[in-house]
Amino acid sequence: MAFEIRRIVTAHAANGKSTVGSDSVVRSQPGSMQPAISIANLWINETLPPELNGPDPTAKPFPMLPSNAGAVFRILELQPGTPPHMHKTATIDYVVVTEGVLTMLLDDGTELTLKPHDVLVQRATVHGWANRGDVPCRFATVVIDASTTRP
Repeated sequence: MAFEIRRIVTAHAANGKSTVGSDSVVRSQPGSMQPAISIANLWINETLPPELNGPDPTAKPFPMLPSNAGAVFRILELQPGTPPHMHKTATIDYVVVTEGVLTMLLDDGTELTLKPHDVLVQRATVHGWANRGDVPCRFATVVIDASTTRP
């Protein structure tokens, strides 16, 4: 199911003062990852340090994962009953649950239940996300490419 997120981006005016560069609504894309998952792609930095001026980088297609030490900021919503898809990425992920209950599974058999306002730092481990509750679960995530730091 689709949802909308208000996204406000600050900018610099010609006189150097701070201003609102954009104030818009981002509509999620249901089913782009799995049928029961909706994704709202909010921002992308293609390199570090990030670009602080210039055009909105979200106008072009969004990659599933960042590269070149970049980062992706998105909100995901998992429908009730969404099974885990176990995977591993060369990223560090900052996750904040905002609604519902999220279950994270690890390949050692660990299962952690995260509730609203719980924070998780996922560091390139084999993991999967599941919604075992009876309401949609929404969480924000910043995914940062770590492939350049790996041996």
